[in-house]
Amino acid sequence: MRADEDNLYREQLPNLGTLIRDGGRKLCRPATVTNKFPILKWLPRYRVEYIMQDFIAGFTVGLTTIPQAIAYGIVAGLEPQYGLYSAFMGCFTYIVFGSCKDVTIATTAIMALMVNQYATINPDYAVLLCFLAGCIVLVLGLLNMGVLVRFISIPVITGFTMAAATTIGSAQINNIVGLSSPSNDLLPAWKNFFTHLTSIRLWDALLGVSSLVFLLLMTRVKDIRWGNRIFWKYLALSRNALAVIFGTFLAYILSRDGNQPFRVTGNITAGVPPFRLPPFSTTVDGEYVSFGEMISTVGASLGSIPLISILEIVAISKAFSKGKIVDASQEMVALGMCNIMGSFVLSMPVTGSFTRTAVNNASGVKTPLGGAITGALVLMALAFLTQTFYYIPKCTLAAIIIAAMISLVELHKVRDMWKSKKKDLLPFTVTYFTCVFWSLEYGILCGIAANLVYILYSSARPHVDITLEKINGHEVCLVDVKQKLDYASAEYLKEKVVRFLNHQNGETQLVIIKGEEINSIDYTVAMNIVSMKGDLEALNCAMSCWNWNIGSAGVVCRLNSDMRPIFKFDVTLEELVAAHFDSPSNTASTVTIGA
Repeated sequence: MRADEDNLYREQLPNLGTLIRDGGRKLCRPATVTNKFPILKWLPRYRVEYIMQDFIAGFTVGLTTIPQAIAYGIVAGLEPQYGLYSAFMGCFTYIVFGSCKDVTIATTAIMALMVNQYATINPDYAVLLCFLAGCIVLVLGLLNMGVLVRFISIPVITGFTMAAATTIGSAQINNIVGLSSPSNDLLPAWKNFFTHLTSIRLWDALLGVSSLVFLLLMTRVKDIRWGNRIFWKYLALSRNALAVIFGTFLAYILSRDGNQPFRVTGNITAGVPPFRLPPFSTTVDGEYVSFGEMISTVGASLGSIPLISILEIVAISKAFSKGKIVDASQEMVALGMCNIMGSFVLSMPVTGSFTRTAVNNASGVKTPLGGAITGALVLMALAFLTQTFYYIPKCTLAAIIIAAMISLVELHKVRDMWKSKKKDLLPFTVTYFTCVFWSLEYGILCGIAANLVYILYSSARPHVDITLEKINGHEVCLVDVKQKLDYASAEYLKEKVVRFLNHQNGETQLVIIKGEEINSIDYTVAMNIVSMKGDLEALNCAMSCWNWNIGSAGVVCRLNSDMRPIFKFDVTLEELVAAHFDSPSNTASTVTIGA
């Protein structure tokens, strides 16, 4: 019987040799290669009829990408052409490594804001961050660490996104009315706006506000039910390009007499950027800055920028997966390669863009090949249209950014949190306010920490029902644990049971801990179970563990073999109670049922 018990409670460890062998076989399978290079899956099945749909989608996305890229280059504190440099290489690279046909890779407002404090020192910092972020994301993807994104809850992501939208939109409040602001931070931007109301430029304010109203109204055009609905859909999707074209045309016409009524973008360096290694050193104010000093300057952003970029692309991929399973690790591989390759053409960090991905999806894209059209359109703009970009009014670009940010303010999610579970507003609130009034990098860390504290608190106080029941004429204390036990909750269970028995004045002689829902425990819980048995014996009360999972019981029994008799399997409560009270010593039966 002893040998049977030893076998019953033996810890089941994985076979290392089997794991290595299975891992080696999996690595050598053709499916492994096609999983890492999804183009090998969809390209052989590509149909001729897909070409026109991919072309239309790619062209439409390009019309959205170009004005947004210029705007986000300015948000990053860089010259406008850097936004365009960041908008084409990701499109081409994602074709090879991306697994979601709708995703469009380029810089986003959030990425631009996060890199701003370093890009204003020297553009080389933005390019180096792009390379290093890509390396980090690629390594995490190759290690199949996509599971990490599950530890960041929707309230934290919502708080971060809304905080970024608030900060970015506020930074453009001055540009939309023709003012220049010394800072892009929330409070300084609004302070500058209210202290310079008399300096507002009339023409910029009229065009900027009109453009914003136009962009917001155009989002509703697609819902028009009369006429050709396809025409209305593509008209709505082209709203950014239409706003830029109108603003540029107006600025050019009104400036022919030599008087420019608007603040315009100005000169944009023409031509495609050179393909070269990212900068591992730079010069700031005539002084040489080494690679180590650059790393020291960017600091925590080496963690936050990869994290945010991963969150954005995985969230977007899941939103447009349409019932398919998204391989988060492969999306990380694709994003890492997009950033690494982008850094060779002076790109700042990039990730998936929700706005452009939505445009891509609405345009009916069939495969990732649509990205080639978008990338080619950006390259053509760099090569041939930079002189035209000179006349783009800054107020128009500000309107485009603010309109995009308004779509990120997801108040309906806050309402849903309030309706479903108000406690989830805690991590949301912590994330939002720390991001707005401190920094995006530390704000999301604070939100994650608040979420973890909430989870640990819930784990440390599991739902435990303790009741007194009459079974076979004997009063028995039944302890029903409604969730798994871990080190955080071990002491709580013990304290609750002992406190309950102390209030019974020694009238209860048997405690039964029901274990149907205790599927795993750790060493700390096992120690507390052993300790609780001793505490109950001091109160002249016996303890039995009924219907526990064999694995959980085994942790306790391997720790202290004397605990084996308290675990009872395959018996009813009546049989267990009868075995205890009919025993001559009035203690738990020493017969191990099920052995």
